[in-house]
Amino acid sequence: MRLEGQGLLVLVDPVRTNGAEAARIGRAAKAAGVRGFLIGSSFDGAAQTHEVARALRDSAPGVPVALFPGSAMQLTDQVDLVLFLSLVSGRNPQYLIEEHVRAVPFLRQHPVPTLSTAYILIDGGRVTSVESVSQTRPLPADKPELAAAHATAASLIGMQAIYLDAGSGAERPVSVEVIRACRAAVPQRPLFVGGGIRTPGQARAARQAGADFVVIGTVLEEEPRDDAGLEAFVEAVR
Repeated sequence: MRLEGQGLLVLVDPVRTNGAEAARIGRAAKAAGVRGFLIGSSFDGAAQTHEVARALRDSAPGVPVALFPGSAMQLTDQVDLVLFLSLVSGRNPQYLIEEHVRAVPFLRQHPVPTLSTAYILIDGGRVTSVESVSQTRPLPADKPELAAAHATAASLIGMQAIYLDAGSGAERPVSVEVIRACRAAVPQRPLFVGGGIRTPGQARAARQAGADFVVIGTVLEEEPRDDAGLEAFVEAVR
């Protein structure tokens, strides 16, 4: 099963979500028509990652499940794809290459497909978990040309996708100016955009600016029973 096309992705944090809640999210998301799931956290939690991935697969058959790992410790074979993230907006070698090296033994034993992804943090107005854990600073929100340069450089060295992230719980999402600049810079690469997207209007703006995949997560944690709201997000990025 492959993650293709465009649409809404639901990010599930395995540290904050147990198997039962993941199954509920999976059923609701499949009914709403989401394009796929991402599983990821800034904090390690291998056992929970495995449980949540399996629950999503079982509850939403036919919907791709991708891993959005914070470290090699979060790897699981219960997903259809691993976003092989390199944090190119920062200069910490652990998240540029070291975690990838640590992932090699697992991937040799469990050949889950990978997608080489340039992970670019954009300032979302507050210090987020990923910024704290990775010990890197995000790129400034008002410098779209700088984000586009990072995306271009990543593409030139062979990375297959771009992920723009304001971080979980960001005060503001990635701006349409940054998304447009990166879309123009790498028109042939899948473009993921997430972090701080709390309304269908914000999701629609990201999609119209050029995002292939719009990612939401925190909004579902804050209002976990609002399944009708999830349908509104899906419709907004259709």
